[in-house]
Amino acid sequence: MINAVEKARVLTEALPYIKKFTGATFVIKYGGSAMAEEKFRNFFMEDVALLNYVGVRTVLVHGGGDDISAMAKKLGKEAVFVKGHRVTDREMLDIASMVLIGKVNKDIVRSLNLHNLNAIGLSGKDGNLLIAKKKKEGNVDIGFVGEVTKVNTGLLDTLEEKGYLPVIAPIGTDAEGNGYNINADLAAAEIAKALKADKLIYITDTDGVKLHGKYVTTLKTADIAKNIKNGQITGGMIPKLNSAKETVASGVKKVHIINGTKEHSMLLEIFTKEGTGTEIVK
Repeated sequence: MINAVEKARVLTEALPYIKKFTGATFVIKYGGSAMAEEKFRNFFMEDVALLNYVGVRTVLVHGGGDDISAMAKKLGKEAVFVKGHRVTDREMLDIASMVLIGKVNKDIVRSLNLHNLNAIGLSGKDGNLLIAKKKKEGNVDIGFVGEVTKVNTGLLDTLEEKGYLPVIAPIGTDAEGNGYNINADLAAAEIAKALKADKLIYITDTDGVKLHGKYVTTLKTADIAKNIKNGQITGGMIPKLNSAKETVASGVKKVHIINGTKEHSMLLEIFTKEGTGTEIVK
C-alpha cells in the first residue's frame, strides 16, 4: 500500500506536467482489452476523468472490431479481411454501424458519465463530423471502407465550449450520404491533425514499440522506416507507426502507444518522467 509520503512524491512529480498540459488537447484512441475487460475499463475511465479535471481537453475515438466480428458471427455473416481491412458490404456496414454506434459507443459514454463527465456519443455521420471517401486497396474492392478527407472541427469546438467530451464511433459519410467503416487508428490520427492536438494517444494491449527485444520509451520518426525495413517493426505496428509519423509531421507534438491493461498507464505516461509506453517524436 502506498504511504502518505509516496503519495506526496507522486503528486509533486506530476505537478509540472499538470501545469504544462492544462488547456492542451489530447485525442485518445481507445480499444483492445482495455475496452473489453471491466477492471481495465475502470482504470481508463478514471484516467480520462482526471485529465479533464486538470483542464485537458480530450476527444475519444473508439474501435470495436472484436464486437463487430462477434455480432457478424451471430448473424451468420463471415468476416473477411484484406491487408488488415474488414471487407465491408452493405450488410457488414449495417452490422458495424449497429455495434459501434448502438452498443460500444453508448457503453463508453455511460461509463464516462458515471465518472462525472459530460460525455456525448457521436458517429462520424453526425454533423458531417467525418467526411470520407472510399478506400482503395490495389485491385481488390473492399466495399464500404473509408478514409477521412475532412473533419468538422467546428462541431468538436462547439461541444468543448459547452463542456462536453466527444466519444466518436468511426463511421463516416460522403457527400452522397454513403456510410463508410473507417479504421479507428486512422480516424483518430486525422482528428488529431485537424485539431492540431498536443498529443495522440493509442490505448493498446502492448507496452509500446519493441526494438531488438526491448520496449523503447522514445522513438524518433526518422527511425521508423529503417526499423520496418530491418524487420524490427512488424504486423499491425507498421500502419500504426506510419500513421504516427505522418501525424507528428503534421504538427501534433507527440504520439503515444500505451498498454491499457496496466493500472493507470495513461496517467503514468503523461505525468511522470519515466512514462510507461513509447512516445513517437520528431
